[in-house]
Amino acid sequence: MQIKPIKTPADHQAALARIEQLWEAEPHTPEGDELEVLATLVEAFEAKHCAIEAPDPIEAIKFRMEQQGLENKDLVPFLGQRSRVTEVLNRKRGLSMSMVRKLHSGLHIPLSALVQEYALEV
Repeated sequence: MQIKPIKTPADHQAALARIEQLWEAEPHTPEGDELEVLATLVEAFEAKHCAIEAPDPIEAIKFRMEQQGLENKDLVPFLGQRSRVTEVLNRKRGLSMSMVRKLHSGLHIPLSALVQEYALEV
């Protein structure tokens, strides 16, 4: 087992290829240990170099609507009257903390996505 830090995209690809070769390795074997160490190194490299930003709140809401087959009218219990739903989805009105709480508890949208700042259209 020759493990080295992952510093470049080429190192990353080589580590992924080796992980694929080791995928069926049994735990507590030299191959299993190598797999575990490589996975940790890849995770650290990807966290630093391949981070994916969370969607803004409106995109998160629209994504959940698509997932659950919801229409604008289905958001009335969370955002208020239909005109307010339209304003929020069209970025004309910001989300209040009450709306954030209702969306989180009712549609299970992560709070981290709902509380991000986003631009409103004026």
